[in-house]
Amino acid sequence: MKRSLASLMLLLSACQPSPNETEQPAPPSAAVTVAGPWLRATPPGAPVAGGFLTLHNGTLADDRLLAVESAVAQRVEIHEMRDEGGVARMRELVDGLPLPAGTTAELKPGGHHLMFIQPMRALPAGEQVDATLVFERAGRMPVVFEVRPLGAAAPHH
Repeated sequence: MKRSLASLMLLLSACQPSPNETEQPAPPSAAVTVAGPWLRATPPGAPVAGGFLTLHNGTLADDRLLAVESAVAQRVEIHEMRDEGGVARMRELVDGLPLPAGTTAELKPGGHHLMFIQPMRALPAGEQVDATLVFERAGRMPVVFEVRPLGAAAPHH
């Protein structure tokens, strides 16, 4: 009986993973981060304002920018620019902007960008605009856009 109990204990211990083989939780990953958010200034009555920023998904999971909310405009849309037969075409990304794990997406003039539709007022250069980015996985992220002059084409360095 002692021998069979010892054999059973030996068998069970052989089936257990060693401490080095146990499943370790995934190391913590970086978050989704935002850099350089800015808007182009608008004159009074302008129907739209262009918004730009850089997103980096430092996590191990794919994510997606689903929406942007701001009290400064009736709505904010996520857009892309495409060259179709030599003609630049802009369209809304109704399913949001994919942000695969470990990648960076630059929303810039002439490419992916945000359209602040029907601003509630003129947006003068030097002002700051609050908004909230809404991600599929990362959730809600507050961000402040710097309003730059009407002719601005790239972030300040």
